[in-house]
Amino acid sequence: MILSDKRILEEIEKGTIVISPYDRKYLGTNSYDVHLGKYLATYADRVLDARRHNEIVHFEIPDEGFVLQPNTLYLGVTLEYTETHAHVPFLEGKSSTGRLGIDIHATAGKGDVGFCNTWTLEISCAQPVRIYHGMPIGQLIYFVVEGQIETLYNKKGNAKYNGRTVRPVESMMWKNEF
Repeated sequence: MILSDKRILEEIEKGTIVISPYDRKYLGTNSYDVHLGKYLATYADRVLDARRHNEIVHFEIPDEGFVLQPNTLYLGVTLEYTETHAHVPFLEGKSSTGRLGIDIHATAGKGDVGFCNTWTLEISCAQPVRIYHGMPIGQLIYFVVEGQIETLYNKKGNAKYNGRTVRPVESMMWKNEF
């Protein structure tokens, strides 16, 4: 089940969902709108290697916006820091974002119970499009969890994305054993 607006508000009140900054006007019927933070990143190398640490180059989105180009993977970040202690958060693109030809994640739309951070976005576009810091970029929806959680994400010793950040984070695939 997906939480309704009233249930999201109840969970915020209880502290099981944290959104910062929070503004009631961004609460939808069953979601909360998140916004694009001021930093983007691209990989330094054009060819990426899943077994090595691929370095990224961060840059700030200027006030006049930044034009995304097709065939380039951009890592973005949400303006909002979130914590989810009792539900499974999913990040989805807004329909208005999709209608501009912007995808905000390739495969990483699901968070884990205990995820406490900003969300790194895997941004790509169908055609050149100008984006802006602070624009609505996606929406969080929250699912009820069935059963007890053995280990929350923020308590896992091997969790790769626990460090709080305001900048996008590169892939940590290289930390896996394969």
